[in-house]
Order: sequence, then C-alpha cells, then structure tokens
Amino acid sequence: MSDTGLEDPIPFGPGAFVFIGLYLLSLIGIGILGKKAQKESSLRDFYLGGQGVGFVVLWLTLFATQYSGNTIIGFTGKSAQIGFAWITAVQFMIAIVASYLLFAPKLHRLAKREGFITPTDYLQHRFGNRGLNALGTLIMVAALGNFFLAQLTAMGRAVEGLTTFEPQLAFAYGVIGLAAIMLLYETLGGFRAVAWTDVIQGGILAVGFAVLLVLIFREFGSPAETTALLLQHSPEKAHPPEGHQLRQWINFILLFGFAGALYPQAIQRVYAAKSSLALRKGLAAMAYMPLCATLVAILVGVAVAAHLPEQLEGAKTDTALTLMLRQIHGESWIGSAVVVVIFSAVLGAIMSTGDSALLSISSMLTRDVYQGFFRPQASQQALTRIGKLVSAGLVIVLTWLTIYLNRLDEEITLVQLLGMKFDMLIQLAPAFMIGIHWKGMRAVPTLIGMAVGLVFSLSFFWVSPEGEGVMSAIKNSGFNPGLYGLIINVSLCVGGSWLLRRK
Repeated sequence: MSDTGLEDPIPFGPGAFVFIGLYLLSLIGIGILGKKAQKESSLRDFYLGGQGVGFVVLWLTLFATQYSGNTIIGFTGKSAQIGFAWITAVQFMIAIVASYLLFAPKLHRLAKREGFITPTDYLQHRFGNRGLNALGTLIMVAALGNFFLAQLTAMGRAVEGLTTFEPQLAFAYGVIGLAAIMLLYETLGGFRAVAWTDVIQGGILAVGFAVLLVLIFREFGSPAETTALLLQHSPEKAHPPEGHQLRQWINFILLFGFAGALYPQAIQRVYAAKSSLALRKGLAAMAYMPLCATLVAILVGVAVAAHLPEQLEGAKTDTALTLMLRQIHGESWIGSAVVVVIFSAVLGAIMSTGDSALLSISSMLTRDVYQGFFRPQASQQALTRIGKLVSAGLVIVLTWLTIYLNRLDEEITLVQLLGMKFDMLIQLAPAFMIGIHWKGMRAVPTLIGMAVGLVFSLSFFWVSPEGEGVMSAIKNSGFNPGLYGLIINVSLCVGGSWLLRRK
C-alpha cells in the first residue's frame, strides 16, 4: 500500500509525459511571444500589458485566475471531507462577482484616468497617506504570499497523486519543476504572457470541467446513487447542514464574497480592461462560471467520498481528484487519454493562478516598496529589471517553504490556507468598497480601522476552538475572525470619519 492510499498505482506512460511536456513547453513559447510584443520597458507595459485587454482575454484570464488549485483540488478535497454541505462554494463564488460590481466599474474609470499600476496606487490616490498605503501593501503581499504557497502546494499534490515516486519526493519534484517553468514564461513576457497563457489554460479548463462532469456519472453513477452510498457509511455527509454548519455557510458567503473580489491580481485585471464595456461583459460572463466549474468540483469530491471512503484521511483529502483520475486512467486507453488532458488542465489552472499572484506581488514590492521608499527616481528600465529579480527571489523562497511545510507532521490543507488569507484581505474592503463612493471617508480613521481589524483577525490564528475562554468561543462560533475584525474595522473608519467631518 502506497502513502497515497492506492495499491499498485498506475503511472503515466511515455506518451503522457511527452504530451504534458509539450504543453508546458508551449507556455514558455508564449512567454517568448509576449516578450516580442512588448512595446516599451516600463512597469505599466510589463505588469498591465500596456493599453489593456479586450472582453475575451479579460474573461478567460479572470476565469483561469479565480478557478485554480483551490477550486479543482482544494474544493474537491473539502467536499470529500464534509460532503454536500460544501455546495455553498457555488454561492460564495457568485458572491465574489457581486462584490466586484460594488466598486470595479468606478475603479476602472479612475485607474484609466490616473494611470494606476498596483492595487495600492488607488489607496495612495484616494487617501494620500503613506502609512495606509504601506499597510495595504503589507496585507496584499502577505495574503498573496499565502495564496502563492497554496498554488505551489496544489502543484505538488497533483504530481504526488499521479506518480509512483515516494510521495514527498514527487511533491518536491512537482513544486520545483512547475514553479521554474512558471517563473520563466512570466519573466519573459510579463502580463501579456500571463494573460495569453490564461486564455489557453482557461479554455482547456472549461473543457476539462465538461469532461469531468461526464466522467463522474460514467464512473460513479448518478447523484442519487452517490447519496445512497453516503447514507450507508457517512450519513453526516449527505444530510442538510444544521446549526454550526449553517453559520459557516453565511460565513463563507460573506468572507469569500468580500475578500475574493479584493485579490490584488483581480484588481489589476480591472485596471487592465481595455474599456468599461469589456469589463462589464467579463464580469457578466464570470457570474455563470460557478455553475460550470465549482459545482463540478463539488460533485467530484462527493463522489470520491461515497465510492472511495477508505482513501481519504486528513490533508490527503486534497488528493480526492487525483484518486478518481487514477482509477479512470487504468480502465482503457481512452480513459488514459482523457486523464492526461484533464491533468494538464489542472496543472494549467494552478499555474495560471500562481503566475498572476507572483506578478502582483512583484509589482507591489517593486513599485510600492522599492521605488516608493528607496529609489523614487529609478528609471522604468531599472524598475522592470528589479521586478524580475524580485519574482525569482520569491519563487526560490516560497518553493523551499512549500517543500518544508509538506514534510511537517501537521499538514495544512488548501482550504486552511485559503481562509487565512481571506481574513487579511477582507480588512481592505472598507477602503475600496466604501471609500471609492464616500468622499467623506478620511485617511487616519481608515488606517486605524484597517490595522485594528487586521490585528484582531490574526490574533486568533493559534487559538484552538476546543479551548476555553472568549477567543475560543469566537473561533468556534462558525464565523471567521476576519468578519468580526471587519465589523470593528468598519465601525472605526466610518465612525471616525463621520466624527472628523462633523468636527
């Protein structure tokens, strides 16, 4: 019995590895094309692609970026762990699109007029407070570092689940190899390479979800059969949520809805839209994607929980998708071919999200930190060169950290990583979603509210929900500490701004 829980795992043959290798090499080719398409050596050209992108590219790059390793691997793992209750993921993915509509159209017009590049360029323009800008940068960089770590983890999990190598060795090879390819094409072509690879990866991903939907019913039968099996051996995964689980539904819709719209890479895609019409069409198309993507991932996880329950334990639920693919892989040459295509789509989705996160971190560290605090007079060429070096350094450090964390006894699931970063990102919501509409919102109360909300949220990270005391009770309430922090945040920034205005 292998550590992944399968006897006699079936490896990919030479043809499969050739196909995947050619697919990955094509990404490097796109990076080269992106480099040739560069019109100038400037931060705006490298990080936003110059004048921006149209509807189709914007839609597919949003899709490929938002539906990542968290969706395909993390969400299948979570639904395998708790069952049909994770259907709320469809609702909170729709909530993210609804939250965009609160600020994205106005932010896009402002960004085009003022020439914004990084997400915190808006904060500097709106509030003119370096402390607030620095805190916003810190939150976004920390959250994206967490997010990038989750994508690297997903890369390792994907390779680990479909090879016969020793699991930790397969994990390390997957992380190092895929991270190196991602860094190469991003460094070559910048935003253009990322967006163009997203078009390919988004298209393959959409096809992959459609094929997955067919495979679920072919391999495991109807949802009724899956539900019947769950009722036999894991009835808690088939029953509707009650009490604490219902509160968690509301929690995820609010937490993911507000924080998910504040991904720095998503904000930069709002900047990069060629026109307001392209942005509106892109967001309208994104509203339908949870039904086409998230719902399929949930059905996969539930089917694995029903038909392969002995394979799932702890963090290994993150391999729920690969367990199903490996079973299909050995049935026929058609099944093998389909699995290879889906596996390529999974890798592409993970990498398309990771490269976007890496590009955003690099842009903020280069423009907001390096240029803002150390070299304000640096040339655009020098800044672009520094940005590429920053990307390389980040990949090296976070790749090492990912492999190190995977070797610990206490493994962290992708959904745990996801919740941690959302507690941080949601503290930006008042500045972006209220500040862009209310001119009376002031810098100092906004800074205080953001800082207090952040400290409050992060103070719960090491608190055990099984412990005693107020903090354990709050953490065990079914609502993330980030939502309580947001209430404090809004009270301080809105109340303080109102008092200052009256004064």
